[in-house]
This record gives sequence, structure tokens and C-alpha cells, in this order.
Amino acid sequence: MTRVLVVDDEPQIVRGLRTNLRARGYEVVTAPDGEEALAIAARERPDLAIIDLGLPGIDGVDVIEGIRAWSRMPILVLSARDQEPDKVRALDAGADDYVTKPFGMD
Repeated sequence: MTRVLVVDDEPQIVRGLRTNLRARGYEVVTAPDGEEALAIAARERPDLAIIDLGLPGIDGVDVIEGIRAWSRMPILVLSARDQEPDKVRALDAGADDYVTKPFGMD
């Protein structure tokens, strides 16, 4: 089963993603902040990460850089930050794609 790491500090976003991803056959692990995301990523070795940029503690871009130091897993940014510099910074850090909130599940 494909394991997805969802990193977001908004419980309703995490709940919605977890429900929808599980319904589509994915295993989901979650982290509410950057520090926990890095620990879970190293321990659980997910196949894909969905990361918010605005996290408590370590920023999402730093999480991306931390994961990129040892993994080539696909990383999708899911963030309310919609300005071009934020997108460029995340993609330059190693994210594979960028989706802005609000978003549709389809």
C-alpha cells in the first residue's frame, strides 16, 4: 500500500485529506509540525509527502529541504500562500508541485 505523509497544522485539512486518501486506498500518516514531520518521514519512509508551508516550528520549506537531503520521494506543497516567491522558494527547495488552498479533492 502506498504510504502518504500529510503535514499540516489545521486539523480539518488533515482530517479531510486522511479520509479521502484512505478511501482511495492509501495509507496515511500525519504530522502537525515540521519537527514531527521530519521524524516521521525518517521513521516511516512514506512514498509521498503533502506539506503545508505555514507550520509551527520548522517551516515547510525547511521540511522539504530536510527530506530532500536523503529522499527523492515526490513532495506536493499544499499551502494558502499563493504568492509567486513562496511557490518558487518551495519548488527550488525540492517540491515537485504546488497546490494552493482552498483546493478540490478530485
